[in-house]
Amino acid sequence: MRLDVILRITTKLILPFILLFGLYVHFHGDFGPGGGFQAGVIAAGMLILFSIIFGVYAAKQVVPEGVATFMVPLGILIYASAGIPALLVNQNYLNFGVLADHADHGQHIGILWVEVGVLTTVAGSMISIFYALVQRGRS
Repeated sequence: MRLDVILRITTKLILPFILLFGLYVHFHGDFGPGGGFQAGVIAAGMLILFSIIFGVYAAKQVVPEGVATFMVPLGILIYASAGIPALLVNQNYLNFGVLADHADHGQHIGILWVEVGVLTTVAGSMISIFYALVQRGRS
């Protein structure tokens, strides 16, 4: 019983730092290794750790299966919508220079937009795969 309490308290303490690291990896992706894919895997890993310690039922209370499944096409939609502003001003699709007064600033905004879409899709995919594997293991 003592080990269970230690694991639960330690997990509660470490989860915010995992989230913070995931956000760092996401926002640092413009300047070094990282980006949406890695941040999505870290976010999904955070939920998987939560599920291992507190149970799958508790994890499904935090992120229901329907939400995880919906995140996959939502991320693709976010990614695809990043190019629409350029099309509206007769520029090439995914030309992010039109998103700000200065082209470099527009590039950063556009890449961030795309990476949010990637993060959403990857996290949703990883969580959905985890839920499917857990469900398959119970049958």
